[in-house]
Amino acid sequence: MHLQTGFFFHKKIPMSYVFDVNDALNYERWAADEKNRLILDLQRRLMVDMLRPGFAQSLLDIGCGTGFSLMPFFNKGIELTGIDPSPYMLEMAGKNLGSRVDLHRGYAENLPFEDNCFNYSIIFLTLEFCDDPLRALEEACRVTRDRIFIGIFNRFSLYVAHRRFIRIIRASVYDNACFLSIGEIRRMLFSLLGKVPLRWRTVYQLPWLPASLVYRMESTEIFQSSPFGGFAGIVVDPLPRFRAVPLALRCRVKHPGSSGERVASCAGDCRNEKLEN
Repeated sequence: MHLQTGFFFHKKIPMSYVFDVNDALNYERWAADEKNRLILDLQRRLMVDMLRPGFAQSLLDIGCGTGFSLMPFFNKGIELTGIDPSPYMLEMAGKNLGSRVDLHRGYAENLPFEDNCFNYSIIFLTLEFCDDPLRALEEACRVTRDRIFIGIFNRFSLYVAHRRFIRIIRASVYDNACFLSIGEIRRMLFSLLGKVPLRWRTVYQLPWLPASLVYRMESTEIFQSSPFGGFAGIVVDPLPRFRAVPLALRCRVKHPGSSGERVASCAGDCRNEKLEN
């Protein structure tokens, strides 16, 4: 594992919320609960099914946290990289992931990587904590060649309504979250990339049912096509773009025509010249 802590900012931009040590410990405890682990597995299974990364390619996890979103890609022949602004989350990620992932410290809004250097990127429950989600998506599009997966807590869901109610009663890390919708992500991506291929699916429609029942029910396409699932997965293919430059065609005209005389076209003159040679 390589943990890189040095990176440069070329201009001042909004930065993501940085999880402190208590946030990191609370997340580890949350993920250790059996019910929550089933929910997390449901989210990760949707991510892998939609992303479908290829063998011997590279993947970047933007906002990797303690590393749970990278674990499904182990032993699949993929070069894995994670980045997160929290040193506490990265410390736990190092313990969870070992030397199988290259870890960096940095912000989603200013990634310290070259253009088009990863085949795939994932943004797994990260945009909610970004001060500038559009900038974070722009950076993900910049460093990714083939496909990006964005996982969000769906603003139009019972799960998020429950979260909003809970944070009225007691403080939590979600006090710092700004929940987004599928439509908002879609509009931001189209503003950056144009009408590129994009698809979405959701899971966790009914958060109050037993987790084992939810896990079985929401594996079906009928449930995943609902726009009201608590977790929404969005996949976009940032197609490469090429700028067309007009080229001037040059050819010799042997007998310039006088006024009123018919002049051969450039294509015809070039064709005749080739025959004469």
